[in-house]
Amino acid sequence: MNKNITFNIKSQRLDENYHPAENTRITTNFANLARGEHRQQNLKKALNMINNRFNTLANWDNPTGERYNLELEIISVDISLDENSQRFPSIEILKTNIVDNKTNKRIEGIVGNNFSSYVRDYDFSVLLQQHNKNKAQFSIPDNFGELHGKLFQSFVSSNTYKQHFKKPPVICLSVSDNKTYHRTANEHPILGIEYQPNESSLTEQYFKKMGLQVRYFMPANSAAPFALFFVGDLLNDYTNLELISTISTMETFQKIYRPEIYNANAKAGNAFKPNLKNADHSLTQIIYDRDERSKLAAEQGKFAEEHFIKPYKSVLEQLTTANV
Repeated sequence: MNKNITFNIKSQRLDENYHPAENTRITTNFANLARGEHRQQNLKKALNMINNRFNTLANWDNPTGERYNLELEIISVDISLDENSQRFPSIEILKTNIVDNKTNKRIEGIVGNNFSSYVRDYDFSVLLQQHNKNKAQFSIPDNFGELHGKLFQSFVSSNTYKQHFKKPPVICLSVSDNKTYHRTANEHPILGIEYQPNESSLTEQYFKKMGLQVRYFMPANSAAPFALFFVGDLLNDYTNLELISTISTMETFQKIYRPEIYNANAKAGNAFKPNLKNADHSLTQIIYDRDERSKLAAEQGKFAEEHFIKPYKSVLEQLTTANV
């Protein structure tokens, strides 16, 4: 990868006083929660749900269910392609930190969790749409996801990443509503029951180009499995508390974003096909504008095209074919 590429990391605390930064990727789900007259109540309720779920899963030596609190940081990453180019907002991820109220220790959690990317918005909301416009059969453009994958891998292998984070990222996403997931006999004490999809999804293929593999697990008392994207050995590279920090955080957000799947009143069985039209679900008391998020993803994909993809076309084409 081009040695002239540099990354700049900014961190912002996600708590009840959080206000999205002006240059944030505003389709980021937690930024959606932090706007409007109910912003502070939204954040308080979401953080309370996260802490309650964490303590439910981390129940050993925790008789009152109040031993732990999670602190969340929004990590924003800007990229510069060379010394003359302006910084462009690349990705946003979420970092967990665990506060042990019994020992008064602060334990580093997992970085990744939620994942947002301008270039990903461009790929799915602009490039993919243009490629399939007026076509009878859906297809994928050549080299789809190659640039995004190279940029992400360059970031994770950079000195900037290594200076800030001890372990590779783990990203936790919802399952695809056009795949069927089958229960396996494998069960992890924290992540729960493992599922396997009937076929690979476009998201799986896209994240594979980012250097990430995927496994699907449904933790105890969850309604559906989660897609966990990672590098290395998910079940042995991370501690129980680290894994719990990801599950408690992302399950809470998915209950808000995808209640039809993750706040369903009946949990996944041996064969599970997610259904976004499932009426048998409960709503959280947290206000979330899903339509706004979809519209903004398209707008920011166009922003990436105008301010990053087109101006640096020749440089980016070289990166696409380079070895990380």
